[in-house]
Amino acid sequence: MLKETWAMRAPLRRCTMARAVALMLVLTVVALSIVAAPPAYSDSAKAGSGQSSDGSAQISVSVSYESAASGSGGGGGVTTSSQSVTATIKPTCWYSQSGTGAEVASSLNADFGGRRYDPGSGATSEDYYPGWRDHADDEEGYWYVPICTGAKIGEETFESVVRPFIRNSKPVFVPAGGEPPAPYIDGGTLAKAAWDAVTIPQPGVETNPKLGDSGATLVGIDTWVWATEDTPAKVTATATAGPVTATVTAVSDGLRLSAPDSEPNCHGFGTAWSEGAAEGSSDCTIEFTRSSAHLGGTTPLTTSVSYDLTWTATDSTNGTLNPITTTSTHDISVAEIQTVNRTPNQH
Repeated sequence: MLKETWAMRAPLRRCTMARAVALMLVLTVVALSIVAAPPAYSDSAKAGSGQSSDGSAQISVSVSYESAASGSGGGGGVTTSSQSVTATIKPTCWYSQSGTGAEVASSLNADFGGRRYDPGSGATSEDYYPGWRDHADDEEGYWYVPICTGAKIGEETFESVVRPFIRNSKPVFVPAGGEPPAPYIDGGTLAKAAWDAVTIPQPGVETNPKLGDSGATLVGIDTWVWATEDTPAKVTATATAGPVTATVTAVSDGLRLSAPDSEPNCHGFGTAWSEGAAEGSSDCTIEFTRSSAHLGGTTPLTTSVSYDLTWTATDSTNGTLNPITTTSTHDISVAEIQTVNRTPNQH
């Protein structure tokens, strides 16, 4: 039996054209009865993507990391690594397999035989299934009908993706062995899926001074803190699906420090300490006001890096994603210099 979708219900119920269009738009954002076999992507949509059985696709995401480490010359911003990762994406709207040519023809003939179902608009079955009579005897090829997700979507996505797709898309017949029509993956959906595949390393830091076997710093002086090479200052993720390429950029302006018994003064990623470095020349220091003896011998230094996320896409869309913060904790030994005054023995 032919499986119903919103694209088939409207003509079968003899709605007016205006009512049918309204019904389509409403039904796209509620739970829909999806057919059993979602379409695969066509070659034009396979650039870095592949279809799974539940309608989602696998896309390849290229990720690059720019190090926050200042290095001996300062400045930072050196690309230290890049990698390719895989992300799963579910299009907002796509084409779903419906009935065979023969099944659709049987249903249309049974319900209104190709007559005008809306005298006011003049719409016929051809307006919904263009050329369906040409495939009325085909029991191997399938119709694919446009359909949109039943998940909650925002008004912006509805207006920019769902409404144009429903308005401009009609069922497409695909002969046996042919490629189903490609879904449209908008820039926002692609950007979110690409970023979900990215992992940002936790911040790594070095400190100075480091005294004795414990590598202790001292109470009452500026302890320099700087990002190590594996701490990113900028992360870029790029993915392509069909004609659309989306790029997500995450940027941070520096480290944030916190520790018991301390006064942080950090406004960047720090400068690696070197012999002869001028006092006050680092943009990231922390001064400890008490030794770590009462904390069991070490003081936990918590370092965090917050990233602001923006994205752009080749379909002329852009936007922001929720900020992300990475955090790590390093145990530092903090020592205190004590001066002992002795009175010389008098003879």
